[in-house]
Amino acid sequence: MSLAELKLKEVVNVQTGSKLGRVMDLEFSMETGQITALVVPGEFSVVNFVRGEKTGVIIPWNLILKMGDDVILVRVDESCAIQ
Repeated sequence: MSLAELKLKEVVNVQTGSKLGRVMDLEFSMETGQITALVVPGEFSVVNFVRGEKTGVIIPWNLILKMGDDVILVRVDESCAIQ
């Protein structure tokens, strides 16, 4: 699966049923080359928008439950970091 294909999938939190958005970035391990986390958009802020800054929620790979054709199911809580 390519990053372009991942970016088309909606990320849904199964704990709350909320849509977190679409994948906007990936994190990799420099040692292994494996994907360690998905990054989805964070909360919108006019200040960050004006500055041109992007914020995102980092979802560790081990919190991904299932990748389907249209959706990625994850189990996240408030402990996920915001960049």
